[in-house]
This record gives sequence, structure tokens and C-alpha cells, in this order.
Amino acid sequence: MSGPALTLYFDGLCPFCHAEMARLRAWDAGGRLAFVDIAAGDFEPAPLGMNMAALNRELHARTAAGALLVGLDAMLAAYTLAGRGWVVAPLRVGWLRPPLAAAYRLFARHRYAMSRWLGYRRATDCADGACPVGNPFMTKSSRTK
Repeated sequence: MSGPALTLYFDGLCPFCHAEMARLRAWDAGGRLAFVDIAAGDFEPAPLGMNMAALNRELHARTAAGALLVGLDAMLAAYTLAGRGWVVAPLRVGWLRPPLAAAYRLFARHRYAMSRWLGYRRATDCADGACPVGNPFMTKSSRTK
């Protein structure tokens, strides 16, 4: 294969999202997944034909063939390619998809609060007492480095 089978576009400022992408990266022994942080300063959504509002609403992924997958479909493809399809097996059950999709969209909309509630924290890199703006999950220890 010349490139990744699936490229995931995720919010790297979301502690839960960041942790899940790290987990997928670790599970992806075959190198079938690529990861793009949409919160990175140099990220540009225009080549995807998307805007940041849409990308921030739900996880997006693009297949090697160019198909765009959103939300549950992106998750199902990513976990399956990483060899963990069993984790998302309920997403394959037709009658479960509508309530799971609604729950996912609710979680995605409140992912920062849910990250805090679930105990996920992500420290930022701070240099000389200056930290990037926009990450509400900077831990106290990272501010005092």
C-alpha cells in the first residue's frame, strides 16, 4: 500500500480525542491510519472541501479512495483498521445506530466537559511561563515547569 487506508481528522485540544487517537495509533501495527490534528496552527480545511465548524462537530475521516466518513462511520472504519473492530461492534447493529449516533453527537458537542468529567487531562507545552491560549485543560504542574 502506498499510503494510509484512512486519514482521521481530530481535535487535538480535546483531551479525550487526543487520548483515543494515541490509542488508535498504538494499535495500528500495520500503519493503515494517518492522523491530522485540526487544532494545529497550520491546519487548513479548504483542501478537504470542509469548514472548521463541520470538522469540529464530529470526527471526520477520508479513505484512500477519497470517500469521506463522518462520526460513527469514521470510528467504525478506524477501529476496524486498527484491529479493534470488536470495540465498536455495536455500531454494526442497525437498530442501535440511531441512538448511538445521537449519543455520539451529544458527546462530541460537549467533548471538553466530558473529557473533564471522565478524568482526561492534557497538558500543553509551556515555555518561559507562557502557554498557548485555547486549551482549558492545562494542568497546574505544566504551568509551573
